[in-house]
Amino acid sequence: MIYFISCPDMTAHGERYMVEIILTCMGIAIIVCLAISVWDCNRFVTVEYEIVSDKVTKPCRFVLLSDLHNKSYGKEHEKLLQEIERIAPDAVLTAGDMLTAVDGSSYKTALSLMRQLAARYKVYYGMGNHEYWLKLYPEQYGTIYNDYTAGLEEAGIHSLINESTYLPEYNIAICGAQIDKCFYRKFKKYPMDETYLSKILGRPREDACQILIAHTPQYFEEYAAWGADVVVSGHVHGGIMRLPVLGGVLSPNMTLFPKYDGGLFRQGKSTMILSRGLSTHTIPVRVFNPGELVVVNIVKGQA
Repeated sequence: MIYFISCPDMTAHGERYMVEIILTCMGIAIIVCLAISVWDCNRFVTVEYEIVSDKVTKPCRFVLLSDLHNKSYGKEHEKLLQEIERIAPDAVLTAGDMLTAVDGSSYKTALSLMRQLAARYKVYYGMGNHEYWLKLYPEQYGTIYNDYTAGLEEAGIHSLINESTYLPEYNIAICGAQIDKCFYRKFKKYPMDETYLSKILGRPREDACQILIAHTPQYFEEYAAWGADVVVSGHVHGGIMRLPVLGGVLSPNMTLFPKYDGGLFRQGKSTMILSRGLSTHTIPVRVFNPGELVVVNIVKGQA
């Protein structure tokens, strides 16, 4: 006679053991991600791009800053300034969100950097949504926007708010776009009328290399249709966490795996350089995604 003996205790023990292994692995993964986030939130890397244009008369090197959110790398921005000095740009572009629109926010850290940059380089300042919020809601943020922009003007920096400037030495035109708050809505892309950019910006310069500073990259197709040769953007923070192949995980408008998360993109004859930003706000998380200082070289030649 054959007897079959079940061992329920051994089965339960095995299941508990597997659960413990899974929980341990999850805990280790969380600790590793937190450690990487702390590291990535407190460092930046320098990335460089080259754009070829038959419109420029001589090469021009820009440094692009975006999404600093009041952070300082070193005392009085010394690490960032040293790296910019090493790069030796012809001018500096900012794609906005150099400070943060939160209750009790200060503009002094951002303004300190802008003043130091303006003492050494020509600075062309494009606004982000955080500067825009400070302007729209003075009842919440007080005089921060006016004080900050007054400080920029005093330093010799003119904010390009739906305005253009021309660099005759290089035959480069720079325009800064400040689009309406509806285009920063969360969860889905709000439609932009095909005439909208022309209404707020006028027409691009077709006889010059037209740079458009546009904080959010979500409307790259519309920027290209407007006539921008080069678009520089930020806003997405690289997708907060970056995964192999999949790229950035989450955009500020709460969409998963955004199409534009960082790097170089092309649409017809237009090129977009999207900075992954230099910092974070609200929740300080960056995983496999250090801050980014961007160098944009525009050189003469046939694209």
